[in-house]
Amino acid sequence: MRPALALTALGIATPLGCGKPATSANLFAGSQAGLVERDDLVFGRKVIVGVIDAELPEARPTDSACRNNRLMQLVLDEIADALAVAVHRFGRDRIAVVLGTSTSGIGEGGAAVDLHRRTGGWPEGFFYRQQELGNLAEHAARYLDLTGPAYTVATACSSSAKAFASARRLIRCGLADAAVVGGADTLCRLTLNGFNAIEALSATNCNPFSRNRDGITIGEGAAAFLLQPGDGPVHLLGIGETSDAYHVSAPAPDGSSAAAAMRLALDDAGLSPAEICYVNLHGTGTALNDSMESQAVASVFGASVPASSTKAMTGHMLGAAGACEAAFLWLTLSPIYNPQELLPPHLWDGAAMPDLPSLRLVAIGERLPRDAPAAMLSNSFAFAGSNAALVLGRGRAT
Repeated sequence: MRPALALTALGIATPLGCGKPATSANLFAGSQAGLVERDDLVFGRKVIVGVIDAELPEARPTDSACRNNRLMQLVLDEIADALAVAVHRFGRDRIAVVLGTSTSGIGEGGAAVDLHRRTGGWPEGFFYRQQELGNLAEHAARYLDLTGPAYTVATACSSSAKAFASARRLIRCGLADAAVVGGADTLCRLTLNGFNAIEALSATNCNPFSRNRDGITIGEGAAAFLLQPGDGPVHLLGIGETSDAYHVSAPAPDGSSAAAAMRLALDDAGLSPAEICYVNLHGTGTALNDSMESQAVASVFGASVPASSTKAMTGHMLGAAGACEAAFLWLTLSPIYNPQELLPPHLWDGAAMPDLPSLRLVAIGERLPRDAPAAMLSNSFAFAGSNAALVLGRGRAT
């Protein structure tokens, strides 16, 4: 039997707040305070986005200074004490860094190009490496002074969920003893205008699984975990990955590949659907995603499992969504940060989708049923049918 892998430390920053106490309080209260209207991101229109309103640390090293890396540093600082213990136990060369993103420093790259067009010069302190997708893990490894394997996963909206699978493989095959795993994505005009061009942005707050849904709300976020063998407050129990390759952006309409990812994660965890007490839905609020996901979840779990999309509180954090929503499971499972055993609520207008399976969507204040199994699943689905499902379970409280 393979040894258990525990998620022994968590750092988190989303539009719900920075740090575990603030995030958990706002998550279970159903806060939308981090969603604000901006007129500087999409050409010709105002748009609601999820924003992290916090002072970020200065980038170290400075040659890869961008908002994405600075946000990553913020959450890495939250796991610094646990990481120091791991470094003493395993050595700096035996800890991997595997992170997911879809934006990196592209926002700064766009601003640099604008300035160059106007003046013929580049901004002071601008380095091309800031906008390379692989720069996130490289920067984090240099910041943490870790010399083990370090790389970035960039598979759009499943990036940081798939980073868990990559990190686990490194540990299982003996290339690392532990890993810093997670991801970060920050708001940038390129991404928002791209979604606007394909008419995927909501005119208001996203409204997942409603017949009135009209698209996504974009947000920013970051999460970092320490993954290592042994016991801990939360265990990584199972991972499922599929690729349906149905379309460059649209998912397979019947949800079969998404359902397969969930079943693979359950099989990997050695659990049945009845042993999952909550599902964090991908739930973007687009017509195609919510339609296929309702069918996929219903085919695996039926209509009884409590489920919610947290994106109506944070916006879709894109490459960081998988890690941040895994962090929401971690907080939900934690007796320290969730002593009342509340579930993350599903915020919507209550208008169910006709002719599609109905899911048991969580209301504000709803709690885990008494004697519920202590395992939860989170979905992440990306363009081109890159699907990932994670199963987390409660371990030893620390």
